[in-house]
Amino acid sequence: MQTLHNYQLRFAKFLIPLALFTATYFLIKSPYFLENPDTLSFAVSADLLITIPIIYFLLIRKTNIPKTTVVPIMLIGLAIGFFTLPEANQEYLQLFKTWCVPVIEITVVSFIIYKVRKAILFHKKQQTSLDFFTALKKTCAEILPKPVVVPFATEIAVFYYGFVYWKRRKLAENEFSYHKESSSLALFFGLLLIAAIEIVPIHILLAKWSELAAWILTGLSTYSGIQIFGYAKSLMKRPITIENNRLLLRYGIMREAEIPLSNIKKITLTSKELDKEEDITRFSLLGELEDHNVIIETHNEQKLRGLFGKKKAFTKIALFVDTPAKFRNFIEASLQD
Repeated sequence: MQTLHNYQLRFAKFLIPLALFTATYFLIKSPYFLENPDTLSFAVSADLLITIPIIYFLLIRKTNIPKTTVVPIMLIGLAIGFFTLPEANQEYLQLFKTWCVPVIEITVVSFIIYKVRKAILFHKKQQTSLDFFTALKKTCAEILPKPVVVPFATEIAVFYYGFVYWKRRKLAENEFSYHKESSSLALFFGLLLIAAIEIVPIHILLAKWSELAAWILTGLSTYSGIQIFGYAKSLMKRPITIENNRLLLRYGIMREAEIPLSNIKKITLTSKELDKEEDITRFSLLGELEDHNVIIETHNEQKLRGLFGKKKAFTKIALFVDTPAKFRNFIEASLQD
């Protein structure tokens, strides 16, 4: 009952800004605004970008709703303004979009990185490890709306692992790599090479039809290449880890699963082709393109978390580990302790 009451309170706090946005919309469409567009455009823009976000902030300031949700409210106001105000009266919206939005974006990202760095330094002082991507998701969950936490954290992680984190990762005794002996890196960098080779001739051919379409496709291809590069490098930086009686399966920043050691029923070392009737989940994002050499069976259903928070249940999972025998022995020894 208390949980239901909390949800109702949260919903009510979002209803008030929605009602204010609706009232502003009808004001813009009213004859009164059409008679005085120049006079009212500044007031309407200020309401959409400042007044309503401030009212929303006052409503949530004493709740556990992240304060940074003010930013999406502000952006919603900006979108409503662009869609409803006449183009001739969008001067203040354009100024806000040009000068304020980039500052807000940089501030949010900088604050998140600061919080993540602070958390990692704290764990180093405590002589415990903290994975960057895990810390990033926890930090984003504290200050961002839930639906955008994983996508936002994934975007930052792509650039971090791709272009910031170059230091060689030394494995601890309880960590196991999976990229050295598998074909995963070769496949990812192969995709990257194909994209790099094809982008120029495709751009030239498409430009003969439409210059704009050619540049849009080139931009999307470049962005996809950056994503693939970040994904590939994250494979080297996020090993499989066994700690605190848990098995943390990781496939870069693309997939992960957490299995309590007590829930592990059986570990089989095998590279045989999987029988589709056994309902074994492949841990690799590349599916059948990548080999496996370990199958883990659990007592109860576990959750595999994929890109952008997508979840899948499993009781049997096939994966590749560079040192499968050592991996199995370590888990068995941990279970006996």
